[in-house]
Amino acid sequence: MRPRRTARGLLLAAAALLLLGAERPPGLGDVRDVRHWSYASYTRIVIELTRHAEGPIRRLPANAAAGRPERLYLDLPGIWVGKRFGDPIRVDDGLLRGVRLGQNTLRTTRVVLDLDRYQRHRVLLLRNPERVVIDVFGPRSPIPDSGDAPLPVDVRGVGTVVLDPGHGGRDPGAIGVGGVREKDVTLDLSRRVKRRLEERGFRVVMTRDRDRSLSLEERTAVAAGSGGDVFVSIHANASRRRAVRGVETYYLDVSNERQSLRVAARENGVSPREFDALDRTLARLRVAENSDYSGLLAKLVQRRVIGGVGGRYRDVEDLGVKKGPFYVLFLSSMPSILFEAGFLTNRSEAARLRNGSYLDRVADELARAIGMYRDQVGTRVARGTP
Repeated sequence: MRPRRTARGLLLAAAALLLLGAERPPGLGDVRDVRHWSYASYTRIVIELTRHAEGPIRRLPANAAAGRPERLYLDLPGIWVGKRFGDPIRVDDGLLRGVRLGQNTLRTTRVVLDLDRYQRHRVLLLRNPERVVIDVFGPRSPIPDSGDAPLPVDVRGVGTVVLDPGHGGRDPGAIGVGGVREKDVTLDLSRRVKRRLEERGFRVVMTRDRDRSLSLEERTAVAAGSGGDVFVSIHANASRRRAVRGVETYYLDVSNERQSLRVAARENGVSPREFDALDRTLARLRVAENSDYSGLLAKLVQRRVIGGVGGRYRDVEDLGVKKGPFYVLFLSSMPSILFEAGFLTNRSEAARLRNGSYLDRVADELARAIGMYRDQVGTRVARGTP
């Protein structure tokens, strides 16, 4: 019987290959970057690649005699890491000790996560750029300034709102009639919503407050780090049919409805033909426990915007509340919605979304809906009902 090769042994073998001067085979992708964030209840590792790669993640038990902690490891076929990440990436947040990368074979990179604590994990593949996201969940061992795990929604109430103006920087989002850019509309509208929420006593955090590029992981890292209670991602829509117009609000699900998949594919930065595989990946993952609260918030937002804005602008079309597999919602750990303010590809809506008076009216209703949500969640807390 052949001896079992451990993750440590394979990394050592890989290092030996490199020391012996093995040359890089042609046609491989690279590890571009490795980033990590520590949240209250989990740690996120993001491995950015120059090409798509995926493989199963496996768990290895601790070996106290050899001084090896419990580990997760993942092989990325077709990826070259070489000597770039020769030293371990230290995390030391009470849940994850660190990350090690090495050339498992000449055509495969191995990623090893050394664990302090572990309950479960999830893996998500993101596109444009290609990324592997690994979330490791578990109770942290005591460390200074680690903070407490967030209370459930029905206990903590709603005090902090995270506003996420979609796109930004190098990513203009949809470009509509007259050259209006989604990133400009979303930032303008978000700033107006922020002022109104602050007048209502909310603490407001913006994932971006200027025109800058921001990855989905960075957006949700800002949200989690802020102690937010609600996440509202603000966008503007687009369609090949110029006559299409209307307002719609989404919350997280693995919906197979064609229109929801089209919008989610555009906002996630993938083409619709790539989306089937993505949808299957998401379907294997459990939808967040905050789904009921997200649904409540989405319904209040849609109802208030249509009722309030439509009272003055008669042709505002109600496209309803929908569910969809949006990355930015999936990566968020709090009740979250994605609001589509209108279609930039429709001439009349593009003009409105550049008009300050119209944006003020939309902002009024968004803030009012979030205030109503706070009141309703507070009522549930007072009654002790989930």
